[in-house]
Amino acid sequence: MSKVVVIPCSGMGKVYGLIAREAALKVVRELKKDEAETKCLAYLVTGDEEIKNYMQGKKCITIDGCPKMCAAKNAKEAGAEVIEELKSIEFAKEKRAMKPGTATNLNEEGWGVVDYIADKIVEIIDKMEVK
Repeated sequence: MSKVVVIPCSGMGKVYGLIAREAALKVVRELKKDEAETKCLAYLVTGDEEIKNYMQGKKCITIDGCPKMCAAKNAKEAGAEVIEELKSIEFAKEKRAMKPGTATNLNEEGWGVVDYIADKIVEIIDKMEVK
């Protein structure tokens, strides 16, 4: 099985964007480094040909920080098969993390949301491997 591509929100200046990025990095650097990778959303947004060619048909999990769903929309436009669209704000609500930090620093609540999202992504990837 080829690696699942995890595309987080870029959401610069937004705490939920930071949560999305940190969750993606935790998955690809620690929890599933042999099964998952990430690519830069900015390359998808700008229509970079190399990344668009790479993404064709790739299984992808997106993590968005706001209702604009930029990661999900752009991954689909690049030709990826988006198997799950996650929203960091929804995970924060489930964890009742009302003040997860700032756009540049997460607090304990924020890191708890990062772990929660990362665990969900691991669960999704594990289910894929069983099939």
